[in-house]
Amino acid sequence: MTKREFQVKNEYQYNRKGPLRWVLSHLMRYPLLPLVLIAGAVVNNFAYSYIQVFVGRAFDVILVSGFQLSALVIPIIAILASAAGQGVTGVLRNFSAEVLAQKVEKDSREELYASLLGKSQTFHGRQRIGDIMARATNDVHMLNMMFSPGVMLIIDSALALVVPVVMIGLIDPALLLVPLIFTVLLAITVADYNRRLKPVSIAQREQFGVMNAGMTEAVAGIEVVKANVRERYEWDKFTGNARQFRDYFVRQGIIQARYLPMLMFSLCWGAGLFHALLLWRSGAVTLGNVVAFIGLFGTLRFTTFISIFSFNLVQLGMASAERIINMINTETELDENRGGVDQEIRGEVVFDRVSFRYNGSPVLEDISIRTRPGQTIAIVGQTGSGKTTLTRLINRIFDTTSGGVFIDGVNVREWSLESLRSQISTIEQDVFLFSRSLRENISFGQAEASREEIERAAREAQADGFINSFPEGYETVIGERGVTLSGGQRQRIAIARAFLTNPKILILDDSTSAIDSATEDQIQQAMRRISSERTTFIITHRLSQIRWADRILVLDNGKLIDQGNHEELMERSAEYRRIFSRYEKRENHALSS
Repeated sequence: MTKREFQVKNEYQYNRKGPLRWVLSHLMRYPLLPLVLIAGAVVNNFAYSYIQVFVGRAFDVILVSGFQLSALVIPIIAILASAAGQGVTGVLRNFSAEVLAQKVEKDSREELYASLLGKSQTFHGRQRIGDIMARATNDVHMLNMMFSPGVMLIIDSALALVVPVVMIGLIDPALLLVPLIFTVLLAITVADYNRRLKPVSIAQREQFGVMNAGMTEAVAGIEVVKANVRERYEWDKFTGNARQFRDYFVRQGIIQARYLPMLMFSLCWGAGLFHALLLWRSGAVTLGNVVAFIGLFGTLRFTTFISIFSFNLVQLGMASAERIINMINTETELDENRGGVDQEIRGEVVFDRVSFRYNGSPVLEDISIRTRPGQTIAIVGQTGSGKTTLTRLINRIFDTTSGGVFIDGVNVREWSLESLRSQISTIEQDVFLFSRSLRENISFGQAEASREEIERAAREAQADGFINSFPEGYETVIGERGVTLSGGQRQRIAIARAFLTNPKILILDDSTSAIDSATEDQIQQAMRRISSERTTFIITHRLSQIRWADRILVLDNGKLIDQGNHEELMERSAEYRRIFSRYEKRENHALSS
């Protein structure tokens, strides 16, 4: 079973061994709807075919010399009844197909979304957001289109081929010659059409993902694009992708323009009429039989014509299903471990000879640390030395390559992931806020928090002042990623969120870099108050934060080269003195500017 960090309770188990099996498992979740669809289509096509038969019989009636109008009553009533039956069963068929299509789309979207929530950070780091969005929206919707009208039309057109041929055989087996020849030619030409169409359909879906991913990246990074005057480059890149997407549609159009089944139908329809007239001339069939035969053969035009659309929809749907299931089945490194340790964390954190590689490249090597509950640990080092990665091993954003991370004596791999992460809070420099109210952003990790608790956390994070300056206060809805707030304001909202969740382990990754010194001092006082009750890891270049840490870890190229308090490291570590000196110059420059 695929590892997942999150799983919906009582999740329906779909067959994910291939796109066809996956689609069928979605279909069979609602077994009554396909049965109603098929039954409706069968009755609908028999009703339509009987209309042609009764028209032929009426034709035979009026050819009789001196016929009475009363003789037409039964054929007319039969035609009306057949037409009414066709109308009712048509509505039933279309309704069941549409309901089934909507349910499959909903279930597929929910399944994909749950799968994405369960993927590891490593997986998401490799993906392009635009491509994920293309699969979650456009590809999932193509499943809907595949069932309604795609599959519905294929079922209906298949029956529109079988039922008229059966009815022709009931009229006179001699009339079956040309329809059977046409059936063979139709199978050959449609198979060839699908063979040529399939690679184009797959390429269409892939190219749409590429185009959508590029556009999403450009819009998300519009500030960088404008700052580097790269609008023309992004425009050329997008239009190039759009032209390629268009070219696939042109290729699809060329294939459809060379749709041979319609030519086969026209030739066979003419040949069928000629053969039927020969049989009539020989006295084998009546003229009414010929009329019914031509009406029934004309029904086959629907089967032939609709194939050009229905098979294309199914091809696109199966291509989309393959893209979706490939993403769902992509292996992820971590598992939620529902049956793991679920208890309150005291805060002891131990790294035992930990090494970590990312995509095969070493990031951390042979690191051993022991932290007592309630201690504050500062982590310093050059850019790229592995500081952030080290903290991400604590809450299992990543897993160690070798060695182990232990919390309260239990390997983090043995903890229930939900229990582990719910008691660890991380505040990063690049704060992510949702396009929701400020109140909802602060209470994101503690949805049941009262308004008083939210406001208290905001005051401790020095965010209450600017929040109340907005006309709608805590109900102010901010833009996506918090773009309507300054960097310092976003960081204070994130700090308030961490204060509210009251974590047992707090990780601060340069979380006050965008905050002025006066505000930072106030926040640090609040941090000191809550840090005494929890284990805190701080990645920072602020000297004031480094100094009051109980212990400082010095990293260099993924290795722990020294650790101790500020005075000890200043005395014995040349690397720490260089780092400290650089931070001191940076801070003095910030103050002077």
